[in-house]
Amino acid sequence: MLGDENNNELFDLANFDAKKTALLVIDELGDPTGTPLEQTLLPAIENTARIAAAARRAGIPVIFTNDAHIPGLDRELLLWGDHGIAGTPEAQTSPLLDPKEGDFTIEKRRYSAFFQTGLRLLLDVDTLICTGMDTNICVRHTLADAYFNNYNLIVAGDATATFLVGNQEEGLDYFKTCYAACVLSTDDVVALLEK
Repeated sequence: MLGDENNNELFDLANFDAKKTALLVIDELGDPTGTPLEQTLLPAIENTARIAAAARRAGIPVIFTNDAHIPGLDRELLLWGDHGIAGTPEAQTSPLLDPKEGDFTIEKRRYSAFFQTGLRLLLDVDTLICTGMDTNICVRHTLADAYFNNYNLIVAGDATATFLVGNQEEGLDYFKTCYAACVLSTDDVVALLEK
């Protein structure tokens, strides 16, 4: 019966090729230190910083996809209130990620980093390592579009965070089931990049 079994292990990590890989950091914005969300967001950002450093050492492109909303135009603001307004510090890559010259930044106005952005044109790879937040909103929609565009997906589960919708484990399970994503720890992703 449909659903009793699926083939969610379509990407064999033994076939991982760093030359065909990019790191996609989704909405890790600002500095949560001292905010009510520090305990939830800071560990994910610190883990992403480790992965980004390892990616740069391996010659893997690091791409930040950041909310850059326009008041009065973006429906997301009606739903969630003002956040990630273009040109504000809250719409900038977290300084804790230590962005470097040579990294890329894609501004987005919807949940998915692919929707009406130049991300697809930037990617000359077949595999994406993904981190970010919120796991069940922007990460989920970006992974959906990545899957629809035939990318192999690796998600660093402890470099993503949930704070608005659902829970973390259900979100990560969804990625495995529906997008055949390999969900790994930061340590495992760094080890993969250092092979």
